[in-house]
Amino acid sequence: MRTDDPAHLGDMPPAEFRSAAHAVVDLMADYLENVASFPVFPPIEPGSLRPRFPSSAPETAEPIAAILADYSALIEPNATHWQHPGFLAYFATSASGPGILGEMLTAVLGQNPMVWRTSPIGTELEQVVVDWLRQALGLPVEFDGLLTDTASISTLIALAAAREAAGIDAAAKGLAARPELGAGLRLYASTEAHSSIDKACMTLGLGRESVVHIPTNARFELEPAHLGAAIAADRAAGRLPLAIVATIGTTSSTSVDPIAAIADIAEREGLWLHVDAAYAGPVAMLPARRAPFAGWERADSIVINPHKWLFTPLDASLLLTRRMGQLRAAFSLVPEYLRTLDRETPGRDYNEYSPQLGRRFRALKLWIQLRWFGLEGIRARLEAHLAIAEAFASWVDADPDWERLAPVPFSTVCLRWRPVGRDLDAATLDAANAAIMDTVNRNGEVFLSHTRLSGVFAIRLAIGNIRTEQRHVERAWALLREAAAEWGVP
Repeated sequence: MRTDDPAHLGDMPPAEFRSAAHAVVDLMADYLENVASFPVFPPIEPGSLRPRFPSSAPETAEPIAAILADYSALIEPNATHWQHPGFLAYFATSASGPGILGEMLTAVLGQNPMVWRTSPIGTELEQVVVDWLRQALGLPVEFDGLLTDTASISTLIALAAAREAAGIDAAAKGLAARPELGAGLRLYASTEAHSSIDKACMTLGLGRESVVHIPTNARFELEPAHLGAAIAADRAAGRLPLAIVATIGTTSSTSVDPIAAIADIAEREGLWLHVDAAYAGPVAMLPARRAPFAGWERADSIVINPHKWLFTPLDASLLLTRRMGQLRAAFSLVPEYLRTLDRETPGRDYNEYSPQLGRRFRALKLWIQLRWFGLEGIRARLEAHLAIAEAFASWVDADPDWERLAPVPFSTVCLRWRPVGRDLDAATLDAANAAIMDTVNRNGEVFLSHTRLSGVFAIRLAIGNIRTEQRHVERAWALLREAAAEWGVP
């Protein structure tokens, strides 16, 4: 039966859907089984793919077999393969099998947990999953929260709440109603903080100039003394400090700000403390490795991304806070068509805690994952990644021609080639390391990314993909040394 038959103007018939779904699942399973056979990054150039597609949509329906054939020919081979065990760039976003199954069920249910009645199970399962994760992370019961799409949105929500907590009432009156504030609002984060902090300030009307970037020490950790001095200077100048953002696992080096000392300053100054643990947060599930997290229980809000190191398919970000009322004050707006009239005790309406009305049922895939892996299984995988990173860091430290450029508190190693006996200036070293990384990436077996630390070009190797084993990192190390050996040879 064809869905374009005028007598059947509804959806794909169940029988056809069942057959197509089996074909899609076979493609998915084949992909996960064979993903390592692809080059991690496809050998293509920008602009080379669009011409391979028709310039306009088809007028008549096409069979699913033809569509899936084009998927196999055009889509899979030209993707950056984040699921590849050699994907060691950025921070991994790997979709686990149970998480993928959860995404499939999420799609078929098609829930929108914007208010309780639009998805009772979506709303209440989110409360369950948020609290499961809170407990696993070792945070006190005072923390509640919600699931968003990314850390950028979680941070935006938290800083909007901080703005309201400062008594500005921007949600109702806007910043334009407070001209006396001018450019005097201030938010503090280290020079290593993620760009989402600045973007949140751009979006919230605070502007990038409101962000005061506090210097870091040699370990790329925020300096509390500089933070205290900056706040004092701003107060003396008549400016209004709003919040501090501290990071556990910075994006470039994964360094850890001294949370307890920063919490002392936030408490003394009456400022909102937001902790960005988007990447490293899952490590708190390991009780023996919670030292870097000391003091984070004093934060007003914390963000952790399960779609990074908890193997959850994009997207899933966890925002935890001790001040849910302030989140609601920042975003609550209830028009008549969203009011609940047939319940004396309405359930939680998550749209009142974020800028979005429509929301995905993200809790389902997390609920499935947490049950399939169990906390024990998740902890074992985290420990394995940490051990591989420690091993890789030791190989770098033992090689006189390579140097590690930052501490390794978690599973990311920053390094560069710096050969002994060769007097190379800074620009030449940077160019050499960029060329080495490019050579490795073009090989296709692994994929690395870079950053700059203290102005120096650094190659980043980040372990967090659920499919990565030590042998993949060993291969990356061999490729790096081979590329370095070839550099500069005529």
